[in-house]
Amino acid sequence: KVRSLGYAVKLDTNGANPEKLRSLIEKGLIDYVAMDIKNCKEKYELTAGAEVSLSDIQKSIDILLSSGVDYEFRTTVVEGYHTVQDIKKIAEWIKGADKYFIQNFVDSGDIISENCAQVDQNTLEEMLHTAISCGINAKIR
Repeated sequence: KVRSLGYAVKLDTNGANPEKLRSLIEKGLIDYVAMDIKNCKEKYELTAGAEVSLSDIQKSIDILLSSGVDYEFRTTVVEGYHTVQDIKKIAEWIKGADKYFIQNFVDSGDIISENCAQVDQNTLEEMLHTAISCGINAKIR
């Protein structure tokens, strides 16, 4: 219905349901996908705050890398959860990605954890340069 009104459709996903993602892409129902990469594999569940199937995350990454649909990967970085080395591991994990955005945490006032803060600007820049050095088209958002 949205498409019949002339609008493009964007899907924001955490990658937990790769078969639904594949189905939507194959049916041509989405124009753009933004997928969160919460952290490197070793810290994924800690950062997500829940049990996560890394196998499903990997399937979703693979689907996007080979789908032909326009997409981006993004990581919201939080002091104490993300290091420059973590961003390097993420960049190596999603190697071949068209777009990777690193976005600094912003406190909306609605978070459940009191210990979340932005990384400093120098660290954010170092994260960006590290991702780029891994061959990823990365930008700070």
